[in-house]
Amino acid sequence: MKKENIIDIITDEDGRKIVVITDIRFKGKRNIDWEDVENYLKEYVGKCYEVVETADQVFIGNDFPEELKGSEDTKRLCGANAKTKANATQKIPTLLKCATNKRWQENFKGKHKVDAKYG
Repeated sequence: MKKENIIDIITDEDGRKIVVITDIRFKGKRNIDWEDVENYLKEYVGKCYEVVETADQVFIGNDFPEELKGSEDTKRLCGANAKTKANATQKIPTLLKCATNKRWQENFKGKHKVDAKYG
């Protein structure tokens, strides 16, 4: 029998939603196996999720798993922060649903102009 991820969305005293993930899928004393995380993220490729606050549709492209695994931010992470990022990937749909504070920032790196229509 497959164990279901237990997840709760709670609201703090300021009304912000907080996603609580109690199932720790990616464990390790020193390092996270980002290849495992990348393979797990491939389950989301091709799916579209709605941000409740803005009704925006977010499409998960086939480059997302590699982008997350190979990002400069991911390479710098270690310890608890790396584990947090890896385990947060379990609930991408819920995190997108609860996303707030939409803002836009131009991408200045050339690599982004190839894939993203608006930079």
